Amino acid sequence: MARFADWLRRIGPQEAVSKDFDHALMREVMRTELVRVEALIATAVLLGLSVCVLYLFDPVAVTHLWRGGLHPSALLFVLVPFILFELWVHAAIASHLKRDRDISIVRRYIGTFIETSMPTIVLGLHMESMGSAQALGFAGPLSYFIFIILSTLRLDFWLSTFTGAVAAVELFIMAMYYHPAIASDATPDIYYHAVRSAMLLICGVLAGAVGVQLRRGFAASIRAATARDRITNLFGQHVSPQVVERLMAEGASTASDIRRVAVMFVDFRSFTAGARARTPEEVVDRLDGAFAVLVEILDRHGGIVNKFLGDGFLALFGAPFEAEEAPYHAVTAAREMLAAMDEINRGSSWPLRIGIGIHFGEVVAGNIGSPRRKEYTVIGDTVNFASRLEALNKEFNSQLLISAAVHDAIVHACADAVSLGEVAVRGYEQPITVWRLG
Repeated sequence: MARFADWLRRIGPQEAVSKDFDHALMREVMRTELVRVEALIATAVLLGLSVCVLYLFDPVAVTHLWRGGLHPSALLFVLVPFILFELWVHAAIASHLKRDRDISIVRRYIGTFIETSMPTIVLGLHMESMGSAQALGFAGPLSYFIFIILSTLRLDFWLSTFTGAVAAVELFIMAMYYHPAIASDATPDIYYHAVRSAMLLICGVLAGAVGVQLRRGFAASIRAATARDRITNLFGQHVSPQVVERLMAEGASTASDIRRVAVMFVDFRSFTAGARARTPEEVVDRLDGAFAVLVEILDRHGGIVNKFLGDGFLALFGAPFEAEEAPYHAVTAAREMLAAMDEINRGSSWPLRIGIGIHFGEVVAGNIGSPRRKEYTVIGDTVNFASRLEALNKEFNSQLLISAAVHDAIVHACADAVSLGEVAVRGYEQPITVWRLG
C-alpha cells in the first residue's frame, strides 16, 4: 500500500483539483452571502411593517416612544432605500453566481460599509428626537449587532472584523461628537463610550472567527466532494462507495505502473438473441438487476468493475489497491456469482447464463486517455488473454475457465478443477493450459 500513499497529493485538492475546489468554495460563499442579504431584507421589512401596524392601531404609543419629535415615516425613509440597496446587492450576487464569477473584494468592503452605516443613520434620527443619552440607550446601537451576527455568513474573518470596526467607530463618533441642539446632556464620558464601542469590535472579531470555522467546514466538505468526483471520473461511476472511501482515505497511484493483477471478464451468453424478442425497457431492467447482484458480490470480495462492456464487464482484483491472494478472491467471487445467477434464474421467463474467464499476471495499470478525458484502466497481454479465456466458454459449454497461472496460485482452492489440456487460443501461437471450474 505504500506505493499508493501519495495519491491524494498527486491528484488531490492541493494540485489537480485546486481549481475545482476554489471554484466550488467561491460558489458556496456566494450562496451564504445570498442568505445573509435575504435575512437583512426580511429583518428590515418586518421592522417597517411592525412600526406601521403599531402606528396604525396605537399612534399615541409610537409618538410617546419617539418622544413626540419624530414621525414613524422618517424610519421608513431609511428602511426603504436600505431594502432597495439590498435587493440590488442580491441581484448582483445572483448574477455573478449564474455567470460563475466572484465579486471583487473592494465591492464587498464598500457594501459592508454602506450596510453597517444604516444603524448610524437611525441612531442620528433618534438622537434628534430623544436626545443623545436616551437614544444611545435605546434600540439604535443594538441594531449594529444584527449586521455583526449576519456577517458570519460572509465566511470571511476580515470582513466580519471590518463590520465590527465600522460599527464601533461610528457609534463612538456619534456618542462623542454628535449632539443635537435639543439635547441637554452632560459632556459624554470617553471611557464609557470607548468600552461600548470596543464590545462591538470584539463581537466583530468573534463573528469573523465563527465565519472562519464555518468556511473550514464548507471547505472540508467541498474538498471531499471534489476529490470524490475526481475519483468517480477516473474509476467510473460503478466503483462502490466503500472503494471510493478507501481511495480517499488511503490513496492509490494513478501513475502508470506494472503490477500483478487477477483479471476477470464476465459475459452474458446469448443475451443479444434473447433481447431481440423483448422491449428495451425489459432488456435494461433484466441486465441492471443481474449487474446489481454480480457487482455487489465483487465488492464483498475486494474486486472492482473497471468498465462495463455492453452485456458484460471487466473486473480487477489487485488494482487500484494491491491485494494478497488476488486469484483466490477472484475465483471465490466467480463461484458465488454463478450460484447467484442460478437463484436469479429460478422462476424467470428469461434465464441468463454467464461466462467467466480469469487470468493472473502483470498488467500496466494507471490513468490512461486523452488530456481532456482520462480513466483508470489496465492494459497488457494478461487482459487480452483473460478476454480470450472467457470466450472459450462457448467452445467448451462451460461457465468458469481459469488459466494455469490462476490454478497454480491457488491449487489448494481448486480441488474440483478439471484440466482441459493445452488449448489453442486465438492470437497465441502456442497452445495454453486451461482449467475448468464451472
